[in-house]
Amino acid sequence: MRATFLRGSLAVVGVIALVGGCKAQVTGEGGKHPPGAGVSGPAAPAPSASPSDDAKGPAPTRSAKPAPPPKVLMARGASGKRVRELQARLRQVAWLFEGPTGTYGPATAKAVEGFQGKRGLPRTGSTDTVTWSRLVGMTHTPTRDELYASGGQPAAKPDPRCMTGRAICISKTSRTLTWLVDGKALLTTDVRFGSQFTPTREGTFRVYWKSRHHVSTIYHTPMPYAMFFSGGQAVHYSSDFAARGYSGASHGCVNVRDEGKIASLFAQVRNGDKVVVYW
Repeated sequence: MRATFLRGSLAVVGVIALVGGCKAQVTGEGGKHPPGAGVSGPAAPAPSASPSDDAKGPAPTRSAKPAPPPKVLMARGASGKRVRELQARLRQVAWLFEGPTGTYGPATAKAVEGFQGKRGLPRTGSTDTVTWSRLVGMTHTPTRDELYASGGQPAAKPDPRCMTGRAICISKTSRTLTWLVDGKALLTTDVRFGSQFTPTREGTFRVYWKSRHHVSTIYHTPMPYAMFFSGGQAVHYSSDFAARGYSGASHGCVNVRDEGKIASLFAQVRNGDKVVVYW
């Protein structure tokens, strides 16, 4: 009877030990039961680090690539229609005061530099994409008169009346004079005309008098290299045109501002040669 009792006690102790052993396996770090302890079923395996993770170390940080510099569109030495437009737009915002020439010289570079500095842009004096965008946004598309405020327009297509014989062909649209002989252009120069109150007459005329050192009997002003073609109206050199450009006007005459060209024209033209003034 006693032996049977001892065997039963030992069996109970073994069962308790076995259950305690199961609980010991789920005891967390520091002897504390982790969350979920006592829940039936096997414990979830702890994530293991890949051996390669330690070898790689921390992921490198990538720095953003710097933005490329703005593209230069025009700079000193450039020439052409786009430079003329740049100059006309700079005149609109009062950074350039001389008339457009179509050549990117020191005055244009200085004006661009001033425009850039005023707006916090690098003062390079060259017109890049950013500078051009800012300027275009502040100005309007230049008119033909703005583009050629100081002259330099391409000569207009000659009037058909100019294509035969010897003709001084004068276009009011392009503000140019072209000297043609049998349809061949030998000389072209900028000209200006009379104001709305003293307009230059249009039509076909003939040179009837040449006067190298002429002085106006009405206005008492010099009219060098004068070639009269209609009443008191003549083609002649104008120092005022040379100094002021198109900000002034004549009293009806056709003013030429290039003295060298008018001197050459005066030497070639004869009395009786044709003069055609047209739009």
